[in-house]
Amino acid sequence: MRLYNLGKVPWIESQLMYHALAEMGREALSLVSPASPYVCIGFHQDVEQEVDLVYCRSMGIPVFRRDLGGGAVYLDGDQLFFQLILHKDNPKAPKSKEAFCRKFLEPIVRVYRRIGIPAEYKPVNDVITGTKKISGTGVAEIGECIVIVGNLIVDFNHEEMSKVLKVPDEKFRDKVHKTLKDNLTTIRRELGMEEAKAWTEDRLNAMMVEEFQKTTGPMEPSEKDEALSSKMQEMAAAMTTHAWLYQKGRKRTGRDVKIRDGFHILHKACKAPGGLIRADFEAMDGQFGEVVLSGDFFCFPRDAVRRLEKSLTGKPLGEAGKVLAKFYGGGDVETPGIKVEDWLRVLSL
Repeated sequence: MRLYNLGKVPWIESQLMYHALAEMGREALSLVSPASPYVCIGFHQDVEQEVDLVYCRSMGIPVFRRDLGGGAVYLDGDQLFFQLILHKDNPKAPKSKEAFCRKFLEPIVRVYRRIGIPAEYKPVNDVITGTKKISGTGVAEIGECIVIVGNLIVDFNHEEMSKVLKVPDEKFRDKVHKTLKDNLTTIRRELGMEEAKAWTEDRLNAMMVEEFQKTTGPMEPSEKDEALSSKMQEMAAAMTTHAWLYQKGRKRTGRDVKIRDGFHILHKACKAPGGLIRADFEAMDGQFGEVVLSGDFFCFPRDAVRRLEKSLTGKPLGEAGKVLAKFYGGGDVETPGIKVEDWLRVLSL
C-alpha cells in the first residue's frame, strides 16, 4: 500500500486525489488539506437546493460534487483529510459497511486520544467526544475500490458553514449556526488555543500514518507520479463540468441539515385548506428536540400551538400522531382547515 502524505494542496486536488486513486485501483492512504476553502456536496444532492450559490459566487468559494453520498459541507485548511483506498476484495476490508467504518475509524479515535481528547466511535460513521462530533466521514465504492474519507478537525468555521447552505430564512440560518456550534467541536475548542498549537499539521499527519499502519500494515511513502497526475486531470475534466455539478438529485421538500448521524434539524412546510403551516424541529436519535410551529393559519385558543410544541418535545418521532390525537382529543382546540394529517406532513422525516 502506498502513502501520499502531501499536506496542503490546491483545493480541487484534495478531492481528485482519492477519486483518481480509486479509479486506478491503487490502494493507498492519502493525507491532504485544502490550501483554500470550498464547498463539497454529496453525490445524490441537488446543488441548487442545498447551496447558496449566490453567496458562494460573491465570496469566490468554489463548489464541488463528490462521488460519495452525504451532505453539503464547508471545507478549509483547518481540516486535515485522511483518504483510505482499498480493493473491495482486500481481506482486511470487512464486507459490512458498519464493520468497515468501525475498523478504519479506530486509527482516528486513537489519534484524538493521544493528544488528550477522549474520542470514541459512534455507529455508523461518526467520531465523537462526549456528545459532540469531531470528525466528518464518508464511505463509497468507486471503481473496484472501497473508499473511506474523513478529517481531523483542528478548527471549524461554523458561521461560514451556515452561510454557504441554502436555507428558507435567516431565522433558520441562525438555528443552523447555533446547532452546529453546539454539536460540532474541534481540537482547538477541546484543548484550548495554546495547547492545540503544539499539534501541528505535520505532527498530526505523522500520527495518522502511525495509527493507520497498525491497522493496514506497512505503507510505502510515495509522490504523485505521471500516471496519477494524468488520472487526476482526467477526473477534473469530468467533475468540473456544469452537467456534473448541476445534475438533479431527489426532489426535496423543505430543508434537512444533518449535524451528525442521528441528529438533523429540519424545516418543512405544506399548504393546507386552512393556510400554510411550517415546522422547524430537531430530530435527535429518534426523538423530537426543540419544535417551532408557525404559519398563516388560525388557532383557538391562540396559545394552543405553543402547548403542542411542548408536547412534541422529547417524544419519539413515530409518536407524533398520538401526540396530535391527544392535542385535539380534549375538544378545546380548533384549527379551522388544519387536520392531524396536515401536521404529520410537516412533522415527519
